[in-house]
Amino acid sequence: MSLTRYILNQEDRELAVLFEGLDTPGVSDALDKLGIAGQCHGLAPLDNYRKAVVGTAFTVKYVPAASPPGTVGDFIDEVEPGQFVVLDNDGRTDCTVWGDNMTEYAGARKIAGTAIDGVCRDVAKALGDGNPLFIRGRYMRMGKDRVQVEAVNVPVAIGTVRVCPGDIVVADANGVVIVPRARAREWPKRRAPRSRPAHLRSGSRCASQACAWPTATSSSRTTTV
Repeated sequence: MSLTRYILNQEDRELAVLFEGLDTPGVSDALDKLGIAGQCHGLAPLDNYRKAVVGTAFTVKYVPAASPPGTVGDFIDEVEPGQFVVLDNDGRTDCTVWGDNMTEYAGARKIAGTAIDGVCRDVAKALGDGNPLFIRGRYMRMGKDRVQVEAVNVPVAIGTVRVCPGDIVVADANGVVIVPRARAREWPKRRAPRSRPAHLRSGSRCASQACAWPTATSSSRTTTV
């Protein structure tokens, strides 16, 4: 279910709606044409999500914990419905910044999804609740007393991709792409369906009939894979 209708800010909602119903391969192709490197390499979906999720970025920057240590998840009360949480934990995989409590809050607040330059835990809760997570891995050790929030809604990085507050985040089973807010309205000019192979185009024999893989017979060595 799309959560863009819950976005409170009208301009945010209008920008997010431009990307509804799209997938990350199509958006990635458009970014290439625009010369924008917005593909978040290394982030994988927690589940094989059937549809893309879209939201505006709410960014959080983590740093190693000070003495005394600061907080890890208090920012969640500031996230608005339909926003997409982007957590920059500097790619750390030795401690998590997202667990079952955060998943619970995310569902209650109708948060679109979460992208983490790092790891998550309490996977069963996230899968059971259908909370879209995009991560570098899973690890059970908590981040409390190991990392802390340095700032929210500031420019952050997911690998080599810069993410600013309000940027458009599109994520699905293929991964995560970031569209800079300032260039989001250029998308309709680049929006075109991806080309289909000639044998699948309208009017072709295969387009009107079911195409089957070759079947091995006594006179053929063709096998399916």
